[in-house]
Amino acid sequence: MSWVLLTEVFVTLFVIMDPVGTIPIFLSLTSGRSRAAMKRAAWQAVAVSFAVICAFAFFGQQILEYLHISLPALQCAGGLLLLLVALELLTGKEDDMATTVADTNVALVPLGTPLLAGPGAIVATMVLSKKVDDWWEFTSVALGVILVHVALWLAMRFSLPILRLLRESGVLLVTRIAGLLLSAIAVQMVADAVRAFVAGQG
Repeated sequence: MSWVLLTEVFVTLFVIMDPVGTIPIFLSLTSGRSRAAMKRAAWQAVAVSFAVICAFAFFGQQILEYLHISLPALQCAGGLLLLLVALELLTGKEDDMATTVADTNVALVPLGTPLLAGPGAIVATMVLSKKVDDWWEFTSVALGVILVHVALWLAMRFSLPILRLLRESGVLLVTRIAGLLLSAIAVQMVADAVRAFVAGQG
């Protein structure tokens, strides 16, 4: 096993996917739900993210080429989708969003993707996968991806005690902060995509 590659994969994806930073967003999107529903949303979001990351690790380049989609276009689309969610959190429409999300399942959108398995994580995984030349390097990359997703699940799973401490007013404050952070992430994703288009990479 390549410990250097394992560390590189884990640290890179940990910074991009940010398990700690997902806690306020997870609490905001799942507020008002039962503990069982929140636990289910946590592992489902991680499962969706893991499936998307694995799919792009193996077939990412082929998928994008077949659909004639550039990486900046994928990044811009993810940023716009996150921006819509962020605006609803900031403007106090989280109840409407919760109803919409309940119909589509919060684990799929926006938690599983594009928040966890977003363009940044997808691109990083595709780049890291190109470094695999043998079985041991494959094991290192796979283990790094698994460990990051375990960290994501632990962060969301143990956000429940935090929710009990915050109570309703605290959740409202966290929701507004999460909306601000999420909007900043979304704008940065769109800005990076525009910059890539201007540079001729799109």
